[in-house]
Amino acid sequence: MNGRHELKFHVNETDLAILRARLRIVAKPDENAVENGRYKIRSLYFDNYNDKAVFEKLSGQSSREKFRIRYYNNDTSFIRLEKKSKKNHLVFKESAMISLTQCERLLNGDHKVLLDGDEQLFLELYSKIIYQNLRPKSIVVYSREAYTYEPGNVRITFDTDIRASNNVFGFLSENHPTIPVAKAVVLEVKHDAFLPNIIRDILQIGWRNQSEFSKYTVSRIM
Repeated sequence: MNGRHELKFHVNETDLAILRARLRIVAKPDENAVENGRYKIRSLYFDNYNDKAVFEKLSGQSSREKFRIRYYNNDTSFIRLEKKSKKNHLVFKESAMISLTQCERLLNGDHKVLLDGDEQLFLELYSKIIYQNLRPKSIVVYSREAYTYEPGNVRITFDTDIRASNNVFGFLSENHPTIPVAKAVVLEVKHDAFLPNIIRDILQIGWRNQSEFSKYTVSRIM
């Protein structure tokens, strides 16, 4: 599993409009977009009673991880369990499909559903539910606009309308109420070993201040 670089920046709506126009000349819009070039992401994050994931983020630990379940565009026929970890400035992500029934059982406290089969990511989450007391903690919902650029395996995303809820039992309901937690437009740039100069210039990377913005952390603080 190879790690990727991930850069985050705060931008405003004017920046978004300008950068969108530039990117559309050289990059491809994400194929998952369904409305206005965007798609909706709904994630359920796990943490323990001591807010381990929040503490690791706020303290700037160079090695950290978090688990989440995620689906897109309110389509619960395609749900993934993901583990996202960071080690020495590189980001790693593992994922595995989880069924709607398995997800429902997990939300209802039936952790042993993760022992069905031999999926390693399920087994790892189960062990950390037992030994680290991980539990579903927060729902985070937002709209994403994404572009890809093949050289460097670059992926550029703009996340807006970031909302959250601590009532985790509403995760599988698209009508579950959430509240705004950030007005920011979050620009994320993910790439492999190098970031092509054309993308660096379009995004004006050298002129922007990087951010450690975490949608999950903001949802917990709010």
